Amino acid sequence: MILEKPDKEKELNTPSSENQSKALSSEVQSNKSEIPKPPKIEDKPFSEFINEHFIPELKNALKFQGVPIESLVLKKDKRPVVGGDCWVVFGQFPVGRRFWVTFSSDDIKSSKNISLAETRSEPALLESFLIDEKKITLKLLLSRLLQRLNGQKWLSDN
Repeated sequence: MILEKPDKEKELNTPSSENQSKALSSEVQSNKSEIPKPPKIEDKPFSEFINEHFIPELKNALKFQGVPIESLVLKKDKRPVVGGDCWVVFGQFPVGRRFWVTFSSDDIKSSKNISLAETRSEPALLESFLIDEKKITLKLLLSRLLQRLNGQKWLSDN
């Protein structure tokens, strides 16, 4: 059996395992920066955010609480009580109760209002909605709307 002596030149030219891991780490870092992050749900176009995320999540939340919803749509319409065109998420329960969440423009960060109407009545009050919030998220919109509807005792007896 013949033993070969290690070739000193090869040893010097071969990167150490430490150097290999550093090179691999920097390669992974550069690959991470090349992969674009998907946009946040809230950064999607307004109608996509409302129709594909907000409305389905609201329906699911109401269903989870055992509250049926008859109608839940986004439409360009007149603002309840005061008038003026705006974007409206309109909801109606089978018992005839209705709510309107209005957006002054096609941006979830725009000024928002809410209006409510009991069965066989028209909305009489337009309330500001989420006026002090700096960051509007899907979770925040859902929780505050559900909180407001629950305050009316539309979701359960308090």
